[in-house]
Amino acid sequence: MSSRSVFAAAYLFDWITGDPEWLPHPVRLIGKGIEEGERLLRRPGQTPAVELAAGGALTLGMVAAVYLGTATTLAWIYKRDRRLGFIAETLLAWTCLASRSLHDEASAVVAALERGDLLLARQRLARIVGRNTQALDEQEISRAVIETVAESCSDGVIAPLFYMAIGGVPLAMAYKAINTLDSMIGHADERYFYFGKVAARLDDVANLLPSRLTAMGIVAAAAAKDESAADAFETWRHDAMKHKSPNAGQPESAMAGALQARLGGENFYGEEAVLTPLIGERFSKPTAQNARQAIRIVAIVSLFGAMTTLLLRRGHR
Repeated sequence: MSSRSVFAAAYLFDWITGDPEWLPHPVRLIGKGIEEGERLLRRPGQTPAVELAAGGALTLGMVAAVYLGTATTLAWIYKRDRRLGFIAETLLAWTCLASRSLHDEASAVVAALERGDLLLARQRLARIVGRNTQALDEQEISRAVIETVAESCSDGVIAPLFYMAIGGVPLAMAYKAINTLDSMIGHADERYFYFGKVAARLDDVANLLPSRLTAMGIVAAAAAKDESAADAFETWRHDAMKHKSPNAGQPESAMAGALQARLGGENFYGEEAVLTPLIGERFSKPTAQNARQAIRIVAIVSLFGAMTTLLLRRGHR
C-alpha cells in the first residue's frame, strides 16, 4: 500500500481539483465522530480529572480508530481488486492535502485587495481565519493572509505529506484526526480546558517536526525565488518561539523574514482583543504584494514537500 504512484496521483489531483465543498469529506465524518464521542463521555458536574480522562480517551480512541479503520479498509479493498484499491487510496490521500484550496482561498482575498474591494476581501478572509475581519484594513488583511498561509502550509500540506512519507495514507489520516480533534476540542477556554488538553498536546507533538520542516522549506523557497533567504533564516532562528504555539511560530517567523514583513499584533475574536507578539519587528507592515509573495512561496514549499515524499517512498512502487 501507499506507493509512490498513489502520492503522485493524489498530489496532482489536489492541485487540479482542490477541495470541492459539495464532495463528502472524511474530516466531516471524523468531526461527527468527535461530536458523538463528546456527547457520550461528558456529563454535567464532572471533576477536572474525569474530564481530562474522558477527553484523553476520546482523543486516543478516535486517532486509533481512524488509523486502523483506514488501514483495514484499504487492505480489504486491495485484496479484492488492486485497481479499486489504488483508486480508494488515492482518493483518501487527496483528501489529506490542501495545496490547491489554500492557494485559491488566499488568492481570492488578495485579488479583492488588489481591486480595492475591502468589503469582499474581509468576507473572503473570514472563510480561512478565526479572527474578526469586519474592521480590518489592507495591511491587517495582508497580515492575516500571510500568517494563515504560513501556518496552514504546515498543517494542511507538509504535515500530511510527512506522515504519508513515513507511514502511508493510514498515518496521514490519523494525523488529520489529530488536527480535527485539536480544532474542535483543543481549546484553552473554560469548556475545553481539561477535556481538550490531551488533544491539544497531541497536536503539538504531531506538528513538532512538520512545522520546522515547513520553516526550512520557506527558507529554501525564499532562496529559489530570490527573496531574502538570509532574513528568513535569521527571523526564524530569533522569533520562532515568541508565538504562544510551539509550532505556529516556526513557519510564520520564516515567512516574515522571507517577505521582510512584520507579523503579529492585535487580533479580535468576537469582541475580545488578543495581543500576539510581533514577529520580524524590524520590518515594515505587510502589503497585498507581500501576501501574494507568501502564496507563491507556499506553492513552492508544497512542491518541495511532494518531491521529498516521493523520494522517501522510492522503495514502494
